[in-house]
Amino acid sequence: MTTPPTPSVSPATLVLRGRVVTPDGVLPDGAVVVEGDRLTWVGPVETATAPPALAAAVRAAPVPPPGTTLLPGLVDLHNHGGGGASFPDAATADDARRAIAEHLAHGTTSLVASLVTADRDTLLSRTAVLAGLADAGELAGIHLEGPFLSPARCGAQNPGDMLAGDPDLVRAVADAARGHLVTMTVAPEIAGVAGAGGVIEALAAAGAVPSIGHTDASAPVVDDAVRVARAALARPGARSARPTATHLFNGMRPLHHRDPGPVAACLAAAARGELVVELIADGTHLDGGTVAAVFDLVGPDAIALVTDAMAAAGMPDGTYDLGPMRVRVAAGVARLADGDAIAGGTGHLLDVVASAVRAGVPLAAAVRAASRTPARVLGRPDLGALEAGRRADVVVTDGALAPLGVLRAGEWVVPLSA
Repeated sequence: MTTPPTPSVSPATLVLRGRVVTPDGVLPDGAVVVEGDRLTWVGPVETATAPPALAAAVRAAPVPPPGTTLLPGLVDLHNHGGGGASFPDAATADDARRAIAEHLAHGTTSLVASLVTADRDTLLSRTAVLAGLADAGELAGIHLEGPFLSPARCGAQNPGDMLAGDPDLVRAVADAARGHLVTMTVAPEIAGVAGAGGVIEALAAAGAVPSIGHTDASAPVVDDAVRVARAALARPGARSARPTATHLFNGMRPLHHRDPGPVAACLAAAARGELVVELIADGTHLDGGTVAAVFDLVGPDAIALVTDAMAAAGMPDGTYDLGPMRVRVAAGVARLADGDAIAGGTGHLLDVVASAVRAGVPLAAAVRAASRTPARVLGRPDLGALEAGRRADVVVTDGALAPLGVLRAGEWVVPLSA
């Protein structure tokens, strides 16, 4: 339980009651107190005894319908779009806002917009558009998935635009991002990426977190890249001390008992507390048993659940764009129109949390991996948990984790039904 920073409760105080998911577990009958844009108290209803005004406000809160659950606002580190809009194709801020609104309405209160591999001019222009939205607080940052990736593991990206490591391009993108470049996916075996003065060091110098992905590297090459990244991120003021792995398993050389490759190296680094692994736990990219096993192996503090969503998130089946690639969506699964590679997710982060829970991951662990752990990657201690002092981002769901209301910075984005 946390305590309020003030001795009284103002008339504008908002009290929400229900099953409360905290970083440490689930309170069966808890309350969350909001004043302005901050959380001021979180705890079991029965412990709200002082000050008297707080106790009275908590106990006066209506008892919600059975199953009502309060989660922290979710934090998605890897998202290419939704609501029919694609960040890699967003030529204007309004284009991008359609995707932001789609995910915000479903509980993602902090969203990182992801681009895909493209030519230099496109990357710079799209980054500049997204930087304006990050300046305004509508985005939590920008992620580039490429262009320094392995053509052998290109997935749904255009191998023709993939490049050798170019630290000058990193610096140009970082300048266009105006401090909002939070992470970039790189393949460590590509020349110019992991060596001295390479892309990994340039990313850390620009305030971004290197992320290992779309790679055909051996385990020793990945081990070395993690070491280089951690050394580069050890500088004062770094966003995070740990690099990440972009959608573990997907876009990587598969794990083999005589060729452990990037998967085993990333899992071992995560277990040592040296790396955070992304998981697209949507039931399509990974089997539920794989998701549950990774949680058992490395724990939620080393896992960031992500959507890898594209324009079709929240939309019907059909044909969509993902940068230069055409994507067809059938039965909710996105694949390249010219080929069969999975081309991103079509759900929201709350759906991913629910899928992980169905796979056997405890609710508190799944929520932690979709909130506090990614917030730490971003270097945002004000986000990611229902704790006093943090920004008032709250998602109200029913017992099946379907959204009922979304509060961001103390304002209802999706009002809770009476």
